Amino acid sequence: MNEIVSTITHYVKQKLENEGSGHDWHHIERVVQHAEVIAKAEGANDFVCIVAALVHDLADDKIAPSEAEGLKEVERLLEDVNREEREHIIEIISSISFKGGNRPPVTTLEAQVVQDADRLDAIGAIGIARTFVYAGAKGDLIHDPSITVRDNMTPETYRSGQSTAINHFYEKLLHLKELMNTTKGKELAQQRHKFMEHFLNQFHDEWAGRK
Repeated sequence: MNEIVSTITHYVKQKLENEGSGHDWHHIERVVQHAEVIAKAEGANDFVCIVAALVHDLADDKIAPSEAEGLKEVERLLEDVNREEREHIIEIISSISFKGGNRPPVTTLEAQVVQDADRLDAIGAIGIARTFVYAGAKGDLIHDPSITVRDNMTPETYRSGQSTAINHFYEKLLHLKELMNTTKGKELAQQRHKFMEHFLNQFHDEWAGRK
């Protein structure tokens, strides 16, 4: 198993080390670290969690030409993983993405662990930094008060509709604390959520000239 993890790690690192939207190798590495911590606390299958965390962005349409093509790539990468665990990993990476927030809850403990691990990297100080990197990569503005915060988004409008970096906090990031699945994930999300709230208060005060 260690050899499988090592091979997959090498592949993903090479593929994503220069990715420029905040979904790079360092993001993957942090999600793996979060997944290990949460899996241990929750009693989940650590191999499934680690491998799913390693490959979770390969089928995402921010990275792959399409989800179908990305899943085929992941299946090839997992050819040495036993069938049951391979199917579980594919199920996890197909179900954990936010995509507007209207998706059904994930159904296995390992999916909950990896989803929480990924969401932890979307909040707090690193989440703030990634938000602005991603907005820049998409060509979105930092802030425009005339652009309203969206809700009840489809995956298509979430990806392609007009938004801003600051709106992204209200459309997604500030909701993640309440969407965490595991006890450990909820615990780790608390301080990061508070940090984002402090940041946004400071941002809006500076924007309005109050500070």
